[in-house]
Amino acid sequence: MRPGSGAPARTGVELAMGRPQLLLPLCASVSLLGGLTFGYELAVISGALLPLQLDFGLSCSEQELLVGSLLLGALLASLVGGVLIDQYGRKRAILGSNLVLLAGSLSLGLAGSLAWLVLGRLAAGFAISLSSMACCIYVSELVGPRQRGVLVSLYEAGVTAGILLSYALNYALAGAPWGWRHMFSWAAAPALLQSLSLLYLPAGTAETPAPKDLVPLQGGGTSKLGLARPRSSLLDLFRARENMRGRTAVGLGLVIFQQLTGQPNVLSYASTIFQAVGFRGGSSAVLASVGLGAVKVLATLTAMGLVDRAGRRALLLAGCALMALSVSGIGLVSFAVPMASGPSCLAVPNATRLSGLPGDSGLPRAMAPPPPPTTSENQGKPALSTSETIQPPPGAGDPTAPPALLALSPASPAPPSAPERVLLHWAALVCLMVFVSAFSFGFGPVTWLVLSEIYPAEIRGRAFAFCNSFNWASNLLVSLSFLDLIGTIGLSWTFLLYGLTAVLGLGFIYVFVPETKGQSLAEIDQLFQRRRFALSFGPRQSSAGIPYTRIEVAAAS
Repeated sequence: MRPGSGAPARTGVELAMGRPQLLLPLCASVSLLGGLTFGYELAVISGALLPLQLDFGLSCSEQELLVGSLLLGALLASLVGGVLIDQYGRKRAILGSNLVLLAGSLSLGLAGSLAWLVLGRLAAGFAISLSSMACCIYVSELVGPRQRGVLVSLYEAGVTAGILLSYALNYALAGAPWGWRHMFSWAAAPALLQSLSLLYLPAGTAETPAPKDLVPLQGGGTSKLGLARPRSSLLDLFRARENMRGRTAVGLGLVIFQQLTGQPNVLSYASTIFQAVGFRGGSSAVLASVGLGAVKVLATLTAMGLVDRAGRRALLLAGCALMALSVSGIGLVSFAVPMASGPSCLAVPNATRLSGLPGDSGLPRAMAPPPPPTTSENQGKPALSTSETIQPPPGAGDPTAPPALLALSPASPAPPSAPERVLLHWAALVCLMVFVSAFSFGFGPVTWLVLSEIYPAEIRGRAFAFCNSFNWASNLLVSLSFLDLIGTIGLSWTFLLYGLTAVLGLGFIYVFVPETKGQSLAEIDQLFQRRRFALSFGPRQSSAGIPYTRIEVAAAS
């Protein structure tokens, strides 16, 4: 500015750069609102599906198409999103995904046919998947190592809050005329607020005011993550250079074990377990959704407080161990007290109505809202959650029951007495709560935090998207094989198999996943370069012996 000239108007980016104290609140809002949008879109279909079934006369296959279209759009985004994030930048990718989400919400809110509904769900799935990847990377690069764990984990907290918000609005709009249109349209609100927050943030780390504890990733020739590196491709993820194979093994292992533990399918039985301990009718559905959602929020908030203290590795180990114990406990309990299940689209429209709900418009009991689906960060499949029939256990000897339901109910030769059965029901409920909590402070938030840290900057977007595509693909595989697996080996052995998988995941984390808490992205990059195959047998990693050059603010200017 020339002497004597008036002070020019400052842009939002210049304001954030000139006042670093605004950087953390703005990054927190971007992370939280991104997760809120993801969780809302993931769970809103559970409340909208039955009104859509009644308004459009959807068959079972059409309901599956409508529910699965979101997952298909998310899978497509994970395949191409990495290139978009690396080529156009993290901020532009988030803004672009919000535009796609607005178009999808408009298509859903004004839909007059199944085709427009599917198109809107495809757009919404593409948008939330792209945004989820870009948000975690963007926030992790803008903040220092002491705040990175909390702010990236805040995305998972937003996901769980979005799930709760979707169920609350579904409950409130259940009896409103064309209520499902309002349910879909409200997803645009957090996306618009997130876009406003982004206007006051820089496009990337090159524009960010360098805090004392932040190593700039670009613009410094001496930085390992600077612009002097050659352009990378997806094939670099499988090369030995800079131990990229070890990083890819860590990333793929975390996302695959996150899904193979069966966490979206275990949640499908939440309403059954709640009903078994005495919560009947509509109260069972409300408690299964809101109650478990509240548990997930509390567990995620706990993870946010511990992730930069106890560390990523410690939370993963503790969470995976508790998941193994709790899901195995559900399997053992179901040996004595079988739980029946079947697809809810077999229910006739004039089924028994829910009682005690405001605005009751004749909802079939079998179509009660399911428990919250798993997240991103979790990223679960709501198709099974929305297609879960609540039936009083055991009921296997009812001659009027459909054959499919009988086939899914393992026989119990000697049912326990009433007091023992009540005790076992409550034991299953406790195991379910522990399982949900363990996932929400372990795999749920920490997986995506680790993925945003372990890859070099120039390939981070594509690497994150590559691992995310395996996350969605394994989620689809586990979910689609669930009923066939139950029909083959039974519900109890299915849960025990998930427990065994969690034990294998525990071993994988102990051997391959290093501790990254308190380290800058440059230090983590050098940590992986110095380690072959990323073995980690000790309880924690220390960066004391890692040589690195901290770039001062004056040197970057």
